Amino acid sequence: MAYAAVLITGAGAPGIAGTIYALKENPEKRVFRIISTDINEDAVGKYLTDTFYQVPSPEEDDYLLSMEEIVRDENIDIIIPQTTREILVLAEHVDHFRGLGAEVVVSPAISIKTANDKYLLLEKAKQINIPCPDYYLTDSEITLREATRMLGYPGKKAVAKPRISHGMRGLRILSQESGNVDQLLNSKPEGLETDLDSLLQILSRGKWPELIVSEYLPGEEYTIDVFRARTTVVIPRKRRSIRSGISFDAEVELREDLIEYSTKLAAALNLKYCFGFQFKMSSDGIPMLLECNPRVQGTMVTSVMAGFNLIYYAVMEALGVQVAVDGTKIENGTRFVRYWGGVGVSDGRVIGKV
Repeated sequence: MAYAAVLITGAGAPGIAGTIYALKENPEKRVFRIISTDINEDAVGKYLTDTFYQVPSPEEDDYLLSMEEIVRDENIDIIIPQTTREILVLAEHVDHFRGLGAEVVVSPAISIKTANDKYLLLEKAKQINIPCPDYYLTDSEITLREATRMLGYPGKKAVAKPRISHGMRGLRILSQESGNVDQLLNSKPEGLETDLDSLLQILSRGKWPELIVSEYLPGEEYTIDVFRARTTVVIPRKRRSIRSGISFDAEVELREDLIEYSTKLAAALNLKYCFGFQFKMSSDGIPMLLECNPRVQGTMVTSVMAGFNLIYYAVMEALGVQVAVDGTKIENGTRFVRYWGGVGVSDGRVIGKV
């Protein structure tokens, strides 16, 4: 018999298999009944979980009604949101779902609003002396041009991204550097680099968005997994290989500076359960804050495999079940390497996994 019924949203998210792994490979060997949802009818999580439901997008009025029906019909005990688009909606209705008997693994709504707003996040970090890149908030061609000039463009690269977005949507690296033959023949096109004039042409074709323009950081990038409840455990991991914003090779590296900054920032934002930050190294070797993911992160399973199952502990904390949380046995240097796998299906049946 299952210990609890867990509803995981974002069944098509890159981290769905990792979240399922964390629940199944938990230290107490508890068995969960796992239900998943997604806005797409054929999300891969449909074939990896016990039951699947297609739901409206969280921006639609009937999203909450659909989720409420699933909670009632499946006797859901806990909800784990995996997508940025859903977490604020669910956070604002935590009490409603609690009244239905389901807890939500999510931070307070006010914390999520700050964490998801890249400008407010950087402002908060600056207030508490967390290293940040130089940045400017822009809302017009005039302010955008001025910001890039202040950052040394075109002599230096700059980064432009929407104030509020998820994944790598809207991100552009502003550069006037020309490629060479080696890059043409041996590097896959990423589509991130452009020059300022080309970006301005795109922006002139619609409603002008608020963009954060910041200095370009050339160093290695780190994702930080954080568990925060009665205790705080922080696990930095180096992003050794990134494709389309997803870590394909991650390595746990327990850097004291990243642990200190993330612990301090998590407390200042009042985030809870499991979530993460991203830092990138400056040319001077200083880790600087990029953004926050106030939810389960796509490659969080790396920390699970390193010896700390923060997804499971977050579920137990939300359920009010006290379990022994030991963050002292994390294996530094643990790597998680992705590969292109898939699920074979026929008439809705899973016929093979690779």
